[in-house]
Amino acid sequence: MKPPLKKRVPKPRNPYVALAIQRRAGEHEKSAGAKRQAEKQALKKSLDTQ
Repeated sequence: MKPPLKKRVPKPRNPYVALAIQRRAGEHEKSAGAKRQAEKQALKKSLDTQ
C-alpha cells in the first residue's frame, strides 16, 4: 500500500507587498498614458490656434 500524499503548504506571503502595490506606493509622477494624452491635447490645441 502506498503512503498518503503530503499536502504542500504554500509559502506565507508578505502582507505589506499587496498593500503597496494597490496604492502604488512611492510613485509621484503622472502615468505614461496621462502624459501621452496631455501631449496629444497640447498638439491638437497648437494646431487649432494656427
